[in-house]
Amino acid sequence: MLDKTGIAKRIAQEVQDGYYVNLGIGIPTLVANYVRDDIQVEFQSENGVLGMGPFPFEGEEDADIINAGKQTITTLPGASFFDSALSFSMIRGQHVDLTILGAMEVAQNGDIANWKIPGRMVKGMGGAMDLVSSAENIIVAMMHTNKHGDSKLLKQCSLPLTGVGCVKKIVTNLAVLEVTEQGFKLLERAPGVSVDQIIEATEGKLIVVGNIPEMNI
Repeated sequence: MLDKTGIAKRIAQEVQDGYYVNLGIGIPTLVANYVRDDIQVEFQSENGVLGMGPFPFEGEEDADIINAGKQTITTLPGASFFDSALSFSMIRGQHVDLTILGAMEVAQNGDIANWKIPGRMVKGMGGAMDLVSSAENIIVAMMHTNKHGDSKLLKQCSLPLTGVGCVKKIVTNLAVLEVTEQGFKLLERAPGVSVDQIIEATEGKLIVVGNIPEMNI
């Protein structure tokens, strides 16, 4: 079973040379720490940064350089800063190759809910709705179940939707899954996790074909 760092490490393997990548709040922000050194990647943050690097070491933080989640970050040589209007022009203009988001729920058809729980105060929807409506490739980083042990990979989302039919792949603490027309297709299982455990933790339709390999982290 993976922790949050393990999920980020596995998703980092999906990042390819030359990609422009947007990292959402939460687990996705860790991905920048684990991208291979031999590829060139530009990380974009919706608050107006292009060229983010890994998190700073303790004592080296600059409170004026933050990501969309208000975490302090580093920047790589050639990084640029701009206003939100230009940032969302990049996003809506489909100039981002890969978007990595967290989620509270994902449905078997690729619907995602990640912005609001009814009855709880939220500051706003943020940029997730723009990201999911514009990006061609969306990967979700999330825990497979909630704190009560209930599945977060569902037949149908119960929370207000962020986007419809947009998620392509999901990496959880238990598995890597692809969203297909038939449902969640199991691609890999986390170290020490059995296929039966994944089946039990998944409410939505799960497709299991052949021998499922263990993740290489």
